[in-house]
Order: sequence, then C-alpha cells, then structure tokens
Amino acid sequence: MTQQQYVYMFSEGDRDQKDLLGGKGANLAEMVKLGLPVPPGFTISTNACRAYLSEGKVPPEVRVEVTRSVRDVEDQIGRHLGDSEEPLLLSVRSGAKFSMPGMMETVLNVGLNDDTVGPLADFAGDERFAWDSYRRLIQMFGKTVLDIDSDLFSDALDARKEAAGVTADIDLDAEQLKALVKEYKEIVERKTGTPFPQSPRKQLDMAIEAVFRSWNTERARLYRRRERIPDDLGTAVNVQAMVFGNLADASGTGVCFTRDPSSGHSGVYGDYLANAQGEDVVAGIRNTLPLAELEKLDKSAYRELRSAMRRLETHYRDLCDIEFTIERGHLWMLQTRVGKRTPAAAFRVATQLVDEALITMDEALERVTGEQLNQLLFPQFDPEAERVLLATGMGASPGAAVGEVAFDNESATSRKADGHDVILVRRETSPEDLPGMIAAVGVLTARGGKTSHAAVVARGMGMCAVVGADDLVVDVAHKQIRVGERVINEGDVIAIDGKSGEVFLGDVPVVDSPVMTYISDGLEAAKAASDGDVETDELLDAVHRLLTHADDRRRLRVRANADTGEDAERARARGAEGIGLCRTEHQFLGDRRKNIEAVIVAETDEDRQAAFDELLPLQRADFIELLAAMDGLPTTIRLIDPPLHEFLPNITDLSVEVALAEERGESGPELERAKVLLEAVRRTHEQNPMLGLRGVRLGLRFPGLFALQIRAIGEAVVELRKQGKDPQPEIMVPLIGSVRELYLVRGEAEEILAEIGKTSGEALDVPIGCMIELPRAALTARRIAHAADFFSFGTNDLTQTTWGFSRDDVETEFFPAYFDNGVLTISPFETLDEYGVGRLVEIGVEGGRSVKENLKTGVCGEHGGDPESIHFFHRTGLDYVSCSPFRVPVARLEAGRAAVMTRDASSTA
Repeated sequence: MTQQQYVYMFSEGDRDQKDLLGGKGANLAEMVKLGLPVPPGFTISTNACRAYLSEGKVPPEVRVEVTRSVRDVEDQIGRHLGDSEEPLLLSVRSGAKFSMPGMMETVLNVGLNDDTVGPLADFAGDERFAWDSYRRLIQMFGKTVLDIDSDLFSDALDARKEAAGVTADIDLDAEQLKALVKEYKEIVERKTGTPFPQSPRKQLDMAIEAVFRSWNTERARLYRRRERIPDDLGTAVNVQAMVFGNLADASGTGVCFTRDPSSGHSGVYGDYLANAQGEDVVAGIRNTLPLAELEKLDKSAYRELRSAMRRLETHYRDLCDIEFTIERGHLWMLQTRVGKRTPAAAFRVATQLVDEALITMDEALERVTGEQLNQLLFPQFDPEAERVLLATGMGASPGAAVGEVAFDNESATSRKADGHDVILVRRETSPEDLPGMIAAVGVLTARGGKTSHAAVVARGMGMCAVVGADDLVVDVAHKQIRVGERVINEGDVIAIDGKSGEVFLGDVPVVDSPVMTYISDGLEAAKAASDGDVETDELLDAVHRLLTHADDRRRLRVRANADTGEDAERARARGAEGIGLCRTEHQFLGDRRKNIEAVIVAETDEDRQAAFDELLPLQRADFIELLAAMDGLPTTIRLIDPPLHEFLPNITDLSVEVALAEERGESGPELERAKVLLEAVRRTHEQNPMLGLRGVRLGLRFPGLFALQIRAIGEAVVELRKQGKDPQPEIMVPLIGSVRELYLVRGEAEEILAEIGKTSGEALDVPIGCMIELPRAALTARRIAHAADFFSFGTNDLTQTTWGFSRDDVETEFFPAYFDNGVLTISPFETLDEYGVGRLVEIGVEGGRSVKENLKTGVCGEHGGDPESIHFFHRTGLDYVSCSPFRVPVARLEAGRAAVMTRDASSTA
C-alpha cells in the first residue's frame, strides 16, 4: 500500500489544492509556479492536522517527511538549521483552506539559540539584528507555543525601553537586547518550569504541533462559528526559510493590496515598515509608512514589487493581498491571497475588473454577496448634524457605529448581553480580542494601519473600524481614553466613521445611505443626493449594474412579506414582484381585538355573526389598500393564523381581576362580561399554544371566521376592478396537516367567491393554496396537491416542528450551549437546515409536482431572505422566495448569484 504523503515542497502544489495545502500553502505554491521570488519552504498538509486531531499526536511519518523537506530547503538556500557559521532560520505559519486572520500567530526565527545567535550576527554583520531576532523568537514562541501571557513579554520590553530612555523597539542596542533575551528566558523557565528549548529541531517540532493544536482554540472555534467554516477541515502548516526585514534601514517589511480594500480604487495601497519583521506590520505596534514612501527608500525594490503586484492581480483576476520583505534591497514575496475588502470595494472592484476585461459580468456577480449589499444599506452619519470631533485616524472598514466604550472582551460581551451597542477600544487588537470584536458594532484602535489585525478582521466581518487614531491615549488599566484634557470612561458613548476615520463624542444622528436611497428612489435620485461625490457615484453605478444583472440572470422571483399597504409600497419600491405572505392576524390586533374576543365568547350564531359583520368592512378596506399597492402583482393572503391566546387576556391576570371584584362585592355588566371571558379563556387555554388551536384548526373550530376573510378578499377584488385596477390575490390556508382540511376550506371559499361573482358580474378565479409548515404536510404533499393551486413553505414553523424547538424558548435557553459544543454552528432559524428541514422541502416539491407538473411553489419563512438558504431554494426548484421588504434587494442579488453559480457548477461537472 502506498504511504500517504503529508509534506509537500512549495514547488509540488498549486492554487487549486486549498483543501490539501490550505489557502496560504496553495498560494505560495502558485507564486513559485509564476517564478516570483519566494523563500524556499514546504507545507504540512491538512491531512496531517486531521490525523493529529484524531489521534492526539503528530503522525511519526510527518517528522520523517519534515526532515527530508528541511534538507531540501537547506540545499536551496545554502544554509543549515543549527549551523555554527551560517544558520538557517525558519518561520512557521498556520494556513487553513479559508482565511482565518490571526487565529494562530506566526513563529519567526525558529532555529535561533544561544549557540547560533553569534554566528547569525557574524553572517549579518549586525549584532543588534541577531539579538533582536532572538528576543522575537522567544516572545513569539513563548506566547504561541508555550501559552505564556504575552503581557509578561510586552511589559518587560516596555520597561527596558523606559530604562533606556527610548520609545521604539528599534532604538534598543545590542547590549540592551541581550539583557532582554536573558529576561525573556527567565520568564519562560518561571512559567513553564523548563528552560527555553535550545534544539532547533525541537523548536520546529513544537511549533508545528502548536499550529495543529491552535485549530481547536476557543477563538478559532468562535471565528469558525461566525464565518460558518466547518470544524473538520483542519489547518495546514507552512514552514519557510526566514528572510530578514530587520537588517537595518535598507531592509523592511510590508503588506500591500493591488487595489484599495476600502474603496476599490486601483493604485498603490499598503503599509511599509523599515527595519522590521512581518508581524510588526500586522500587529500594529508601530505606525507604518504608506507604501508609496517605499519608492523614496528603495526605488528598485519598489518597481519590482509593483511589477509582481500587477502580475498577481492579472493571474488571480482579483484584488490581491500581498506580504513581502526586503532584505538589504532584495525583494522576497512571502504570501498572497485574494484580499478581503469592504462591501463598497467589493462592488467597485467587481465592475472595474469587468471594464478592464479581466472577468465577465457573471463572474462579477459571483464576487459580491447579498450580505455585502445588506451592509451598504445600513444608515450613515448625518453630515449636517452637530458633532464633537475627538480624533481622526484611518478609516479601515466603512460604516457608522455608535456605542458604549468597552476596553476588553468581558466588558464588550456583557454590555452586549445587557442590550447595549459597544465600540471596542484598544491600543491595537490581537487574536485574543476576537470575542470582543464579535460583540461590538465597531472597533477603534490608537495604533496600526489599514493592514493591521483590527483592520483586516473588521473588513472580513463587515464591521466598522477606525485604526491608527494616535491622538488617543488608551489606558486599558484605568479603562479610560484621554484626548488632550478630555477623558472618556468605559461606558461613555462615542461614534466612529469607518470611511473618514473620524471619532466623535456622544451619539450622532444617522441618515439613509446612498445605496438605500438608490434602492428606494432610483439611480438618478441617489446621484442627485450625492452632490457629485465621485466615489459615491461610482459605488451607485456598480451596485446598479450588478443588481440589474442579477435580475436578468435569476430564475427565482422575489416577493415580500407585507401586511399593510404601506409595507407593500415599501417592498415594491425595493423591487418586490409580489407579496408572498400577508399575515392577516396582524390586522386584528389593537382595537379589533375585542371583535375576536366577541367571536370566541359568542354563545349563539347570531352573536358570532354580529361580530363578523362589524369586522367585514374593516377587512375589506385592509385588502383594498394592500391589493391596490400591489396592483398587477400576485398577493398571497394567509387566512388568520395566530395562537388563540394572542387574542385573549392573560388567564392569570383575568382570574385575579374577577376574584378581586367578587371579593369587593362588585356587580354589573362589566363583571359579568369578565366572567364570561374568563370561562372562554379557561376553555381554550393550552399548554403549548404554538401546536394548538391555530391556523386551519381555528377556522374550522369557529365557523364563519375564514368566510369573513374570504368574502372581504372577494369584495375588495370587485371594488378594485371597478377602479380599473388588476388585483391578483391568492388565498393561503395555514397549518394544513391533512388534505381533508384543505378541501373543507376550499369548498367554502369557492362557494363564497361564486356568490360574490354572481352578484357583481365579476368572475372571481382566485387561486387557493396552502402553507406547508408541518412535517406531515410535506410528507403527504402528493395528496394535498390535489386540493392546492400552490404550495408556500412556512420554514419558520417547519423548522420548529421538525426539530421540536420552540423558537422563543431555545434561542436564549440552550442554543449557546449547542453552539459551544458544536451541535449547531448556525441557528436553523437563520439559515435553513438543509439536511432535515430542507429534505422536507424537497419531498414537498417533488410530491406536489408529481401530481401537478407546474405547481407553483415558494417559501415565505424568514429563510427567504437568507443568502445561503436562497441558493438551496434555487437548487430545489422553487418558483419564488418571500422575505422582509428590507431584504428584497439582498434576495434579488442572491437569486441571481444562485443562477450563475449553479450554471458554472453544472458546466464543470
């Protein structure tokens, strides 16, 4: 049997092997194929990580293959690990299939020890550089591999700088760094009980295992849950020969983008630090220089970098994020990937690449998402409002965020749990801050640039971020921000503008975003409101082009859930092609609730009919308003479907009220009415009203209730036709479990509509269908289809009844525990459970269309506006999705993407 290969030299892979080599390893291999200057190295595959996670130890074959690969690197670079003259040093980095910024920090300078630090100094001709590299190794290794609190190293470094009277790391000389190395080694021995490992190979093996172990750290699991990354992928490990950006000022390191990840504009974007190693840029511990400054420092290396940037963007046909190091004037490419970008940049870049003939419009549609569009619909700060400016940094991820200041994870998460919006404020963020970032609506840092950890992670999360606001003195210990004489304490409210980089004191009013204005009022109105702002107009054009293309490509129609004429008009303005769900029970709340009470407590048919007679003109007016707003478009009206208790007083409150009145000796019609009502409440009281007397059961239990609504619909149609309009109602029966239930309601409806038609002279051919929201309805769809003109899947209740969940109870009660232990990675009420609930949808569609080939099917649960669920509904063959009016643009875009991506998948199958 052929032994499985675990380790691959960079020259053995390519970018299509992300499952095996991880994203970072696959892209390193691709750069090697392109002939770019990449330091030699190798990738330990995700298979090795999965074996480690399964067995609890690194497979012995990995160690053997690593030895062979290290020797290959030594041959290529001409230096040897642990050598006493020209030692080879290595970097060890994680690299999963999907980018997980900062999940496991890099360990640089692996191979340095007490014996090799001197030869490294001789080789480099720089003693300070060698000792600086050694202290970095101990600091990174101690934190990442040995799990030592990083503050211990940071505090020691700060103390050493203070004692030396300097403010920057680079100002410490060789002797001071030697002392710092000694102090670092003492920290390691004190905290672990063993000395810092001196064997280069032991350092390498421990670092590799630490990467595997990092896959299941709490912050990694938290990030995967948020980004919906599967837990069983594992991470690869990339081991690479070190090149040095901290060899004095002729060397340096940087991160760059082929286009601005905030705006999408083509040009020179990135950060550069002279005399630094790569993690210095990402960590944000020193404020960086703009990439354009590199041209002044090293024109040759700058030109070579610009050429490589253009080559990579052309090869990947997308915005690329690139890490590089310059070692004494020699450019080395350390990494590239398709760069994370803001929502606005995503739309701009996609259309720019079309205009540059690098991609097609279909490919451009695949490059943007409904969630990115949704973020562009969020409000922005009102430019006319009075504001108190605190500071200005760099806008790293656009948006407007207002919240209470929080300085750490615990404060951010607890304040969010109490219902408050939070701005996480740090000097700079690190991977440990991920829980706080997830809890926050925005992030503010005093240090760092557009490629710092805070900026990269915020852009990936679609969160507003301002970085590098160096006028702010962030005092975490005292939980204060100081700006000059002004002090902001934890819990005070601030506002940040992720586009301009401005930070304001207190709340700031918001207004509609330009994209929201476009969606509501059209392109011309939105451009008129932008007052000629070129960047805004570019964004509007990009959104318009891609949303229009999505409309051209999509097969799924998009309707809205709307209960009033106002809701319907709002939905239509956003591009809705009908109403997929009108929840008529919402029309009976408020003052009309008494009428339903009267129906329930009625002792005679006459009393019940009197209540119906009062409601009929009100219902007719409701439907006239709704159908007029959706003139010419299908409007699905669901017959009343509340749990009955929603229309009745609380049984405990009413019992107390009656008991107290009797105790006081009161009498009269009010008390008698309360007694009658209490009897009705007791009679209809249910332990689990969500599975009780509601939907079709309510209509059959109280004859005339559905008839009232059906008559109101029919009479509304007649009235609107007289006005020259084209109402297109569809009557939907809720909570069907048996075909007989539907036949009973359908028979009554046809009689009423026929009667209205005969009286008015208008033929009323109104489709009558049902909701599929019970497992039995889906499983017996073949039978139900004989009585239905359409199916609409109510996936909210179908999820509840399939899982046995009561949504209101479980989301706060035990979902958090289910997320923690991996039973769930996302709420099934947010994204459809394809394996369970989705299978029932498939069975329902198959069953219905086996009887009626062209049976119209749709979905009206909240999943109709969820991007991932929309792709499932497209594949399943539904005709439409229905969602909140505010989600209609998102659903339109995703329905177009689903059509394009399905076509691409079928063409390559």
